[in-house]
Amino acid sequence: MKHNLLAIDASTEALSLALYFNGQTYRYFEECPQQHSQKILPQIEQMLDKANCQLKDLDGIVFGRGPGSFTGVRISVAIAQGLAYSCDLPLVGVSTLEAMALQAVRELKVEQVISGIDARMGEIYLAQYELASDGCINLLGDEVVCSPEDVKHYETAINAVGTAWQAYPEIAGPCNLVVSNDIRLPDAFYMLELGDIAFSHGLTVKAADAQPHYVRDTVTWKKLPGRE
Repeated sequence: MKHNLLAIDASTEALSLALYFNGQTYRYFEECPQQHSQKILPQIEQMLDKANCQLKDLDGIVFGRGPGSFTGVRISVAIAQGLAYSCDLPLVGVSTLEAMALQAVRELKVEQVISGIDARMGEIYLAQYELASDGCINLLGDEVVCSPEDVKHYETAINAVGTAWQAYPEIAGPCNLVVSNDIRLPDAFYMLELGDIAFSHGLTVKAADAQPHYVRDTVTWKKLPGRE
């Protein structure tokens, strides 16, 4: 890690926070559906206090930009913007699907992984990643939203992470997925690494320009008549 960063994610059932400051990492992870807005700021304050750090001491803030629940993603973006405005800090939004894929690569030592999040309404958010030669991960194709029936069958077994496979367990066998139930929800700890890479490449935005990435807006709705 080259940058002192705070990472926040409230896009799913989990509230996840991580802080890297002066060589030390601090983490918070709790599944607390519908309690994110009450808990997020007090937990951030506690984490900063534990690190003897103030927001102005950081190089920037990383936030989970989605996909995930509309309300949760908005909370992540709004809190990140508010904190960034207060100290004029740059922001980086990272994918929740990519964070889970990176966790799988690091913890499970796999080279390819499918990340899936239950998108409700009979759909899942889905993306495939592979380990690159530089140790980072690359997105193969696009992040999409689809029905469980649209998940492709893989010729060779591939690791899968996320809540999609608990919501639709009937997918795993026919699609040749090896599901890791230990990685269900995005962890801000892995967003730190993704954010650090983005900061190193200057891929930051000002608070006013931070945007969520819903996926469903740009994919599913356009497939439905009258939803253009």
